[in-house]
Amino acid sequence: MRKVSVIGAGNVGATVANEVARRNLADVMLIDVVEGFAAGKALDMSEAAPIGGYSARLSGSESTGDVKESEVVVITAGARRKPGMSRTELLSINAGVVGQVSREVKKHAPKSVIIVVTNPLDAMCYAAMKASGFPRERVFGMAGVLDAARMASFVAEELDVSPVDVRAMVLGGHGDSMVPLPRFTTVNGVPVTHLLEPERVEKIVERTRGAGGEIVELLKNLSAFYAPGAGAAAMVEAVLTGKGRLLPSSVWAEGEYGIRDTFVGLPALISSGGAERVVELPLEKEELEALRASARAVKESIATLEPGS
Repeated sequence: MRKVSVIGAGNVGATVANEVARRNLADVMLIDVVEGFAAGKALDMSEAAPIGGYSARLSGSESTGDVKESEVVVITAGARRKPGMSRTELLSINAGVVGQVSREVKKHAPKSVIIVVTNPLDAMCYAAMKASGFPRERVFGMAGVLDAARMASFVAEELDVSPVDVRAMVLGGHGDSMVPLPRFTTVNGVPVTHLLEPERVEKIVERTRGAGGEIVELLKNLSAFYAPGAGAAAMVEAVLTGKGRLLPSSVWAEGEYGIRDTFVGLPALISSGGAERVVELPLEKEELEALRASARAVKESIATLEPGS
């Protein structure tokens, strides 16, 4: 069977591994620096296979060298922001982690696709691409899939419809500057702007921007992991199956939407080659300005990374 490696066996990484295995997409190598941590979680998931009815094999390791022969590598490793820690400090710490593991990926799985989940997401995509030297299509980040799923769930709740009928589009950086697009958010093809009053739409937009914080406030010392894990697994599936899914993804912009030389959330065709093509939507002036402003904010955070990170 094909192989996917997940670096970082915390809640998000373990959820990605579990989702990939349950869908029988590939065998999974779960990697974490804490001795026995990844192996223990992999064993637990393996013992669920007879119940869940999947045949994918899961293994755990402390060595990033075990990414060898992986077609896809998902990076979730990194620190969470602690009390008293500045955002710049978190950027520097996680860029070091992501950079180190990306160099290992380049060494042991040079033909793989890297999907980044570590926060701050867009800046970590830059760290991964810089360290690995991979082309733009083989390094991208899972953020827009998560933000769009959150928006879709809020629309479904507001309209009392099935979430499977809702498709949302959220672009921009993964943070306060994200750009939810109600005009491109639909229920079986019908834009939500035709189904809800403007003030109700705006409430959904604002809730989408603050969705991560809403979960942290409820969980206290934890952040979301089920939805991020499912989002990353959806991207893995798109790469492995080669079906081609149009997903909002953090990709390296090279002039699309007038944005250049930064990672930012844009609609991308995800298939066997990775983020194979960026799709340019017919945005209105206000939407485009918001997207470009979000990209500038991401570019500023990337500029704070020290050389060689």
